[in-house]
Amino acid sequence: MKKWAGCLLILGLAVTLLFRFSSIEKPLQKQSAYDFFNSHPPSSTYNVEDYAKDISDDNVEEVMPPVKETNHSRFKGKPHFVNFDGLVDLYSSHNVSDSVAMLVWGEMRSLLSRSDALPNTAQGIKEASLAWKELLLSITEEDKSLDEKEGKECTYSVSLFNETLSKNESILEIPCGLIEDSSITVIGMPDSEQESFRIDLVGSQLPEGVTPPILLRYDVVLPGQNLTKSPIIIQNAWTNASGWGKEERCPDRGSSDTPEVDGLAMCNAKIIRSNLQHISNASHLESLNQADGSNGTAHARPDFPFVQGYPFTATLWAGLEGFHMTVNGRHETSFSYREKLEPWSVNKVCVGGGLDIISALAKGLPVSQDPDLADVEQLKAPLLSGKKRLTMLIGVFSMGNNFERRMALRRTWMQYEAVRSGQVAVRFFIGLHTSKQVNLEIWKEAQTYKDIQLMPFVDYYTLLNLKTVAICILGVKISPG
Repeated sequence: MKKWAGCLLILGLAVTLLFRFSSIEKPLQKQSAYDFFNSHPPSSTYNVEDYAKDISDDNVEEVMPPVKETNHSRFKGKPHFVNFDGLVDLYSSHNVSDSVAMLVWGEMRSLLSRSDALPNTAQGIKEASLAWKELLLSITEEDKSLDEKEGKECTYSVSLFNETLSKNESILEIPCGLIEDSSITVIGMPDSEQESFRIDLVGSQLPEGVTPPILLRYDVVLPGQNLTKSPIIIQNAWTNASGWGKEERCPDRGSSDTPEVDGLAMCNAKIIRSNLQHISNASHLESLNQADGSNGTAHARPDFPFVQGYPFTATLWAGLEGFHMTVNGRHETSFSYREKLEPWSVNKVCVGGGLDIISALAKGLPVSQDPDLADVEQLKAPLLSGKKRLTMLIGVFSMGNNFERRMALRRTWMQYEAVRSGQVAVRFFIGLHTSKQVNLEIWKEAQTYKDIQLMPFVDYYTLLNLKTVAICILGVKISPG
């Protein structure tokens, strides 16, 4: 009896297992991230603002948030590879591809070729290809003639004194762009016979035949000899692709409050108050101007910083968020950086209109470091070795002309034993620059200190996420783990 009971138990278990096995579905096929999210789009989204309006202290019953219809068209179409203009040129040279500065370069091609790449990727690649060609040519010329260095380095300052200038002429050539706290000081005098003048910060010109961008046009309109115009400062920027942007005027009529840039007002409050007072007392000022005659310019606007026939000292400096103008020691205006118009791309300073230049000085410019330093061996980064396990990889985002900041890191915490022993690796991730000289200095720095990874695109802020991916590639696919 016990034997029969055991047999029935085994038979029952076998039937149960057979039934369970036949009811199990086939395992799902492995899906890519794109296929998964494409087949599971969000069904709805809630309008949080409307939901907040519907719920108040008076409502006892819970109100369900309204549902918004979602456009699923953006989930359609699988990304594909695109051959962006200039991408082939970035990967055609094999002479320098074995450099320690280009370990990630080759791994980035498939990422840059995607049709769903980040905004401005196409432009960043196109400009980078032109910069790369110039860099390769510069490297070849540098190898042939190492002695021809005069006037080509990134210098701390450039100046102009007592020069005879024609109208609309460049007064300063900026060798390697601007960085934070770089400043340009102009001492000049508005022409008493003309009613306006301007100061332009002009960018680099990469493609031949394309007009370089204007990062900032500082346009000053004066009352004129007859005091027929209201003095005003107009700030704007221009690109070949988008044209002129939105004007920022100072004073802004009828406005008593302005936003801030780097904690500084976009327009001096004294100018705004003076403008409001000027409007309310227009009839009084008109009679005053008629009585004052040609010398009335000094009284047209009590707090306006520029006066025809009177010299001024203006300092334009680069902050973290924008450009700032100080005239005769007082802050007057601020101008936020426009997209793709960052201070590192400034190539020269130009003036136009009725402005007589007495002198001009640009200082605080990025300075390339001398590779013939006594302690250069102590500053070199240990090479990545497959024989030694890497504990940590630190990727540092850096702009091409931030030479001094990189040197500061090399001389401070990069001297810790963990970094010097190779357990922790520190690498700077730098995109190409629109200036040929800056790119050449970056290349020399990379060959000297062995701690730079070049990126195959121009260093626009909108492409910053590509550097994050590059750090992951270096840490996972290239560096020993």
